[in-house]
Amino acid sequence: MLAAPLASLALGLTRLRAPSPVVGTPRSNAAMCASEMPSVDVSDLGLTMDDLEEPLPPELTQGIATSGYESTQRLVSDDGCVWAESPELLEVALSIPGLRGQPAMAMAAEVTSTSMTVTAFGRDVWSCVLRGQCVPDSAEFSAEDGPGALPVLRLSLAKANPGERWGGFIASIGEDSIL
Repeated sequence: MLAAPLASLALGLTRLRAPSPVVGTPRSNAAMCASEMPSVDVSDLGLTMDDLEEPLPPELTQGIATSGYESTQRLVSDDGCVWAESPELLEVALSIPGLRGQPAMAMAAEVTSTSMTVTAFGRDVWSCVLRGQCVPDSAEFSAEDGPGALPVLRLSLAKANPGERWGGFIASIGEDSIL
């Protein structure tokens, strides 16, 4: 199986030591040329270049969770969307600057398989296209008052295709924040 050689390769690469600094030169290790880097013989692993092109087996990545930040605005980066992703689930916290002063109890979210719309007092105020497909019935939404009168919207939803990585939450935001 390919997993064992890849795991061996990964372990071997983490055990490589960084090149030692050359005494008397002002360059840092990061500035070293590739020709100055020590070579490593990995021929005993039995890998080919085709093996390195293969995707990692799912059993190696099944427990890995990823997370990140995205902007909730089209023109200004605000990092107002904080997301965490597992193979089956996506959890999101939104702090949308345009909702400052709106009471959290007036917020709601409508989720389709490919989009999300936030409403305040029943009116659409913000929407986005999702990076992947979700199961709309699995969506759990809550809102709470946040710092600076900015409501924090929390959403948890199951992916329609478990194991598919979205790499974020927002694919695109609507014009004037409405699709």
